[in-house]
Amino acid sequence: MSGSTTSTYTPERRVQAQQLVNELKEERQEVWSLFFEIADLKPFDGNAEIKPRLKKFAEIMVDYVSLGHFGIYERILAGKERRDNILGKAQDMYDDFSNTTDIVVSFNDSYDDSTHGFSINNLEADLSKLGENLAKRMEIEDQLCSLLLR
Repeated sequence: MSGSTTSTYTPERRVQAQQLVNELKEERQEVWSLFFEIADLKPFDGNAEIKPRLKKFAEIMVDYVSLGHFGIYERILAGKERRDNILGKAQDMYDDFSNTTDIVVSFNDSYDDSTHGFSINNLEADLSKLGENLAKRMEIEDQLCSLLLR
């Protein structure tokens, strides 16, 4: 009986998973686009465009990371994923995934001028570290999305 129940809900769950993955990839594309727009503004010192673009970038990046963290991972780890092999692989990747979230939040905190003014003295180095981190995150997300859509 449980086999028929699982197959009854599988198409709906797969559609929801596909929608979530599509949304994540759209947000990821927007984050990368804004990341490179900001990188192209070098030198940052004295560039009036940097603060508003950095603010927009940080907002979209936090939304994107939240979707991956609370959308994809929560879907897998909160009992919505019933396939043990997928659950195990997701749990194995969690520390690396969570570390990428922490780096994004730290970047956002450093360059969020709503709570305090920020200095762009370290922006080039911070963007470099962030870019490497985002690339790592996207690799992990691709693995998770592949698992989720199986």
